[in-house]
Amino acid sequence: MAGTYSQIYIQVVFAVQGRENLLGREWRDEVFKYMAGIIKNKGQKPIIVNGVADHVHAFIGLKPSMALSDLVRDVKNNSTNFINDHPWINGKFSWQEGYGAFSYSHSQIENVYSYILNQEKHHSRQSFQEEYMDFLKKFEIEHDVKFLFEWIG
Repeated sequence: MAGTYSQIYIQVVFAVQGRENLLGREWRDEVFKYMAGIIKNKGQKPIIVNGVADHVHAFIGLKPSMALSDLVRDVKNNSTNFINDHPWINGKFSWQEGYGAFSYSHSQIENVYSYILNQEKHHSRQSFQEEYMDFLKKFEIEHDVKFLFEWIG
């Protein structure tokens, strides 16, 4: 076959260092748009980027020309610099090490999009830790709880 054709849909989830509530409501949409721009500039498809004060969900149409780990590294590094270049927080901003990545079929796009769009409402009922644990169980991902979350020291 002469060309490469793919449909790979990945939801990436990562948290603010120490799970601090640093993503201010008044400016976080600007950060999410910036992240979507990074994803697009890397030749990937940002379907939706959204989150709450302590974590982010990015739903991405991923092409096999780029490793997901490289894309997430670039999104986290560049968005860290973007946040630190603005007077939004006291001190230095950073993301927690690691991330979760969960794959979906084309038929699930609308449901995942809606879920990510409604993060504020969703997290009025469930904590990030509960949500993340649910993802790991649903996707049957082996994990050790003691290595999952970095807490404010």
